[in-house]
Amino acid sequence: MHASAPRADAVVVHRGRIAAVGPADLLAAWPDATRVDLAGHTLVPGFIDAHNHLSVAALQPCWGDASGVDGPDALATAVDAQIAAEPEAPWVRLYGWNESGHGYTPTRADLDATGVEQPIVVTHYSLHQCVVNSAALAQLQIGRSTADPSGGEIVRGADGEPTGLLVERAWSDAHARSLESYADPDRWAAHIATRAQTLLRDGITAVHDAACAPEAEAVFASMARSGTLPISVLAMPHPSAILRNDLGARLDGPVTGEGDEQLRVGPVKLFADGGIAIALDTSVGGHRIRYGLLMDDLESCAVTAASRGHRIAVHAIGNLGVEASIGAFTEVRRRVGDGDHRFRVEHAGVTGVDQWRRLAELGAVAVVQPGFVEHVGIQSQGVRFDEHHWLAFAGLAEAGVPLAGSSDDPCAPAAPLWGAALGTSRTTSTGIRFEPEQAVSLDDWLEAYTVGAAHAGGQEDERGRIVPGLRADLVVLDLASAPSAVVETWVGGRRVHARADR
Repeated sequence: MHASAPRADAVVVHRGRIAAVGPADLLAAWPDATRVDLAGHTLVPGFIDAHNHLSVAALQPCWGDASGVDGPDALATAVDAQIAAEPEAPWVRLYGWNESGHGYTPTRADLDATGVEQPIVVTHYSLHQCVVNSAALAQLQIGRSTADPSGGEIVRGADGEPTGLLVERAWSDAHARSLESYADPDRWAAHIATRAQTLLRDGITAVHDAACAPEAEAVFASMARSGTLPISVLAMPHPSAILRNDLGARLDGPVTGEGDEQLRVGPVKLFADGGIAIALDTSVGGHRIRYGLLMDDLESCAVTAASRGHRIAVHAIGNLGVEASIGAFTEVRRRVGDGDHRFRVEHAGVTGVDQWRRLAELGAVAVVQPGFVEHVGIQSQGVRFDEHHWLAFAGLAEAGVPLAGSSDDPCAPAAPLWGAALGTSRTTSTGIRFEPEQAVSLDDWLEAYTVGAAHAGGQEDERGRIVPGLRADLVVLDLASAPSAVVETWVGGRRVHARADR
């Protein structure tokens, strides 16, 4: 991943860093080194997942599994199982509800019918909406007369009463409240360590935690101090109440870049639009489509954060969300100055040609998820916009916008090679060819998950390339197999994962 020397025969690692790279004869200078023959496999820098929710994903095993809930009976069974597993939890939390396969969306009435007295929250796989019971609505002080929050919706029935479905910012407090009982630092740290081991098996040696609450930052810091954090983390500050842009007192804390290679502060995470209610203004077959929710405080919060020394990363999926991000970036540059802001657009789901050009002019990075080809391609059924593009990997890259590879785990699988295969083929598991002209090559994805992700995180001087002086975080790949596979993972010059046949 070094432009002037893209390939080499040998790499020397010393004291956790890359000491030398080049032809095989350079090993003569290291006669006492332990030699590892890669047996024809490919060595690349350790993968960096530039948009991962490690701190939340780590707790997923604690919650009930709602992924198979397709009706009231299955819902009641899942609720009962979670109560049995976590009887002392003040909130019953289920995760992974996904209506796309069967069309079932739970309701407040369905949850109330279980007879459970404590608050219940069933969270969507996207982490952008939930369904709650009457007890939860009461704790959240949401009733018939409660106004929708800006950037959110309290869905109501024909009688005007809340149905229990809380969309986008309307579910922010439900997320924060239902997480409180899981915030014990020792327990949380243990779950993070376990989750990190699964990432290492996928070749991921560093993540950008893209919405890191203050409580999670504290747990990461404790783990880093004690030497128990298995992978490097770039913590992207965000409020405990997910999807909100006002970071309050956190803006007075450590700013972007502070920390070390194990745990560093990243850009603050802001939102331009929803994740379910993505903000669109486009057309299909000449018919205009306007849809979604925009966050009206993005620009002011971006300027405030940047003026206090933070870089900014903005969630933007719909083309209106991307447009709002461009506006916020432009205003930051006007108000704060022309420094290296390293603007990040997280997702860039629906974009147009003019937006690609303006993002490039702003020096922005597109933090994209090739794995989204699977569920977006299936849910959209291959429908194309007249002038905009879904997941325009090629268009952005060709316009000069660097790509940073990521997963959005747990909202999609984390494995970079799985995502790269989708980003290369642009073909879903159901056979839909999803804007195939927006595919980029496997080499491009390997670069996006290393050089590109390091650039997005301001980490280019510590990781992302195999050059002397950088961290010896490395991955051995079998690119000849179908599918491609991770053979070994090395962190700081130490092998931490090896495939069974190694």
